[in-house]
Amino acid sequence: METWTCFTDGGARGNPGPSGIGVVMLDPKGEVAGEFNAYLGNGTNNYAEYAAVVLALNELKKKLGKKTKDVAVHIKLDSELVQKQLSGIYQIKEISLIPQFIEIHNLRVANFPKLTFEHIPRAKNKEADRLANEAMDRGN
Repeated sequence: METWTCFTDGGARGNPGPSGIGVVMLDPKGEVAGEFNAYLGNGTNNYAEYAAVVLALNELKKKLGKKTKDVAVHIKLDSELVQKQLSGIYQIKEISLIPQFIEIHNLRVANFPKLTFEHIPRAKNKEADRLANEAMDRGN
């Protein structure tokens, strides 16, 4: 089975403050299949981390179409809190994150049944972090 991997990162300067997200998408061969980022406006780090996962899944959906159900998708992120919430280990206490959690859940059910999340050290997420910072720089 093919596995697509996305490195995602979100950040906010000031928390809350100007926020941005970055995504690096790798194809099953490990080659970069896309880089994406967006400026979100004022927000929190956690909100941005969730938004980055949403962006990754939506871009994968565009790229793969109906094939999404036939591939494994592995999201790597440096937010342990968000990874554990999305994996069902931690509950969500920040109410503003619930709509994003539901959006990711619905994307998983409809399109990505083989979706997993992995917490990685920040040092292994430099490219997604760079993209998130570029988005924040553009937005300021």
